[in-house]
Amino acid sequence: LFRSLRYWLYGRFEIRAKLPTGRGTWPAIWMLPTDWEYGDWPKSGEIDIMENKGYQPNIVSSALHFPGHSGGNPITQTFGYENQRFDTDFHIFAVEWDESQIDFFVDNVLYKRVKAVDVTDGEWVFDHPFFIILNVAVGGTFGGNPTEDTVFPQSMYVDYVRVYRKSTSPEQPGAAGGDVSSNGTIGS
Repeated sequence: LFRSLRYWLYGRFEIRAKLPTGRGTWPAIWMLPTDWEYGDWPKSGEIDIMENKGYQPNIVSSALHFPGHSGGNPITQTFGYENQRFDTDFHIFAVEWDESQIDFFVDNVLYKRVKAVDVTDGEWVFDHPFFIILNVAVGGTFGGNPTEDTVFPQSMYVDYVRVYRKSTSPEQPGAAGGDVSSNGTIGS
């Protein structure tokens, strides 16, 4: 079970990062609930701000996992560039989340909006605090397994993590206001 010192209910979550590359790498920026209010995964939800299959360096995806939409059946969307890669330069991955919808962005381009009222085949559970996870997995069903051509070590370089909330948002225990910044590397 994950625990975090910082968690938020609603806001803009923005991460500027440069991703690893190679078959079998699976960088991800995602969110899980602090308390499993509705039950174990996926009953309390998961917000995938960004996931990447390392063998597709120009494509990322986002996803929402919750009852009726979990595992291989999330609400998901891909975003890609024809002439840019996510492993050669930094890019901004963001989600804006409030009571009624969740919006996904890459480099400030909105590419997916999910409205609570449009979810008729599952239960909208995104009404409690979540925390952020940044990781690089190796292997798995999403990006496949490494091959002899996969170069290690691999790293996800993180320039910053910023969390913004509306001034009208209620104070939240454990929440950090304004800018939560971190410079560093996440590697495998």
